[in-house]
Amino acid sequence: MAKITLKGAAVSTNGELPAKGSRAPDFELVDSSLRDRTLGDFAGRKKLIYIVPSIDTSVCAASTRRFNELAAGRDATLLIVSCDLPFAQKRFCDAEDLRNVTTLSMMRSRRFAENYGVLIKDGPLAGISARAIVVLDANDRVLYTELVPEISQHPNYDAAIAALG
Repeated sequence: MAKITLKGAAVSTNGELPAKGSRAPDFELVDSSLRDRTLGDFAGRKKLIYIVPSIDTSVCAASTRRFNELAAGRDATLLIVSCDLPFAQKRFCDAEDLRNVTTLSMMRSRRFAENYGVLIKDGPLAGISARAIVVLDANDRVLYTELVPEISQHPNYDAAIAALG
């Protein structure tokens, strides 16, 4: 169990992020067309998985826009994972003209958050995910992780992008 904060108040996650060098847990998430997507759907490519509480908050929205900019021209897939409905994720990306990220929803299950150790267990955001980054190589080995210690803070963009190579 990891300890993070929400505006200074302590909250806990259900576990820890996958260990560097380990194989990333598979997942089943929902894309904007309501199709189930798995880790295997992105096989053979480096992946940056940016996990956010809700794309409908200022930090999540700003950081999604920033990762969209940083993804341009990269040989990698950037996945934005949240508990938001796919309709809301699509509406946000369309309104912001974000074409370099793929949004995925935990609408059918919180298993992704549980398996990646980011499910918030207490406090006002219990039941959704903490803010975190997991960077994977083309073989789904973990290259880099970051659990943002204060939910309302931005992640370390430079370190995450550097991990992609």
